[in-house]
Amino acid sequence: MTTAMTTPGSSTKRVGFARAAATIGLLLGAAAVLLLAAGPFGWRFGWWSFRLAFTTLMPCAFYGGCAAIVVSVIAVAGSLGRRARGSVAEAVLGLVLGAIAAYFPWHASEMRGVYPPMHDITTDAANPPSFEFAAGMRVAEHGAGVAYPSDAAAMQQKYYPGIEPALLDVPPAQAFGRALAVVKAKGWTIVKTEPEDGVIDAYDRSLWFGFADDVAIRVSASGSGSRVDIRSGSRQGRGDFGVNAARVRGFLAALKQEK
Repeated sequence: MTTAMTTPGSSTKRVGFARAAATIGLLLGAAAVLLLAAGPFGWRFGWWSFRLAFTTLMPCAFYGGCAAIVVSVIAVAGSLGRRARGSVAEAVLGLVLGAIAAYFPWHASEMRGVYPPMHDITTDAANPPSFEFAAGMRVAEHGAGVAYPSDAAAMQQKYYPGIEPALLDVPPAQAFGRALAVVKAKGWTIVKTEPEDGVIDAYDRSLWFGFADDVAIRVSASGSGSRVDIRSGSRQGRGDFGVNAARVRGFLAALKQEK
């Protein structure tokens, strides 16, 4: 009977291989995370368009993260039982970084199939509040217009039904005050307020990329009370992952609770 034995030289080679793999996995994970972060930072500083971030940098971050995961798993397997705790820790860190870098692009890709390709939501499709206040900013940033998309009403009815104006049993002046209080509470950047016309214009930015969404609110008399309409639309892209619909619904819910 022959007993297989591991020679000191082969064991040293395996430990060396595990350490090298751990280092490579860590470097791949760190590079992937940097690529992932470069997208929004570069966009915010005007170095490149958001399209480059989504079509080039994020895919590269995803594949780099996947590579880091594979190499780090190999490093962990090669380090266990060989008194290479440093290599294990390094490999685990590379695994974590790779998972982070791969998850966000994957999640964004998955969300594209969940939400419709629309980015303009309003409570009044027949006469939506105007985005004229943001015309210059919309054109300067991405050539986006202020017109309400012709297909938005039908798509909203299909994918986001039940979004309707808020009818309040208070005079327009009081309704305007409530609407303005909600806008301030949500931290939106106010561009203009015209109490006499019942107009509040503002915008909000996303946390990661800093994408701007314009918000126009209109308060008008309705019988003995008031009607509050809102429109929320993105300046960039076609899809918004449901952000504008959630913003409109959140505003309407808060407005009804505001006293």
